[in-house]
Amino acid sequence: MKFYWLLLLLAVASCNTSKKFPEFETIDTDFSKGRLNHKQTVTINDLEKFHGHLCDGLVVGALATQEAMKVLYSNQAIDRTNLRIISKPSPCLTDVAIYLTGGRYQFNTFYVDTDFEGLYIIQRIDDLKTVTVSLNKGVKPTAIDSLGNIAIQQNLSPCEIDNLRKLEDDFTQTLIQSDPTKLFTVKEIPNFQWSPKTKNDYLKIDILNKNLLDCK
Repeated sequence: MKFYWLLLLLAVASCNTSKKFPEFETIDTDFSKGRLNHKQTVTINDLEKFHGHLCDGLVVGALATQEAMKVLYSNQAIDRTNLRIISKPSPCLTDVAIYLTGGRYQFNTFYVDTDFEGLYIIQRIDDLKTVTVSLNKGVKPTAIDSLGNIAIQQNLSPCEIDNLRKLEDDFTQTLIQSDPTKLFTVKEIPNFQWSPKTKNDYLKIDILNKNLLDCK
């Protein structure tokens, strides 16, 4: 399995330009009380280090954000001082959300909810332009969600967990090699009212099987 993962990473690195994972140009203030002029490039490696691992959910979140930013910041750096975001509670999606938008719960620019369609709702603070971004139906293999639900209940064997990982790795590769405009739908939401919720007892599903024995 480790060898398979290495092959996946090599495949990501060797993708041609049209299938290269996107890099995100961001702009932030240049110090703790500074001006808005500090530009940076965020890569998949940055997201992986922040999240803890590369996975299909992380790639879905990143590509979804990329498509949303084409509407909110077309041909511009992403201003991480000027965005707020609502995310579905997936650990992968939430980590991408806060890393790429700068949204934070304590500053009223990020919260988690399940009561909306899609993956994210993202809003520019200056002009209140708001979009929702969704993964199109049929893109994600149904076996991933069905096995994933069993894994959340901690009812998969070690070998079944490894099989689920292979399915997710294969899906990650498919995502990277696909045209994201055909994977996601971005819609503008007129007159969206920011109304944060404070629920914070969602289950962190990516640590539930951390002590599972190896497949033999």
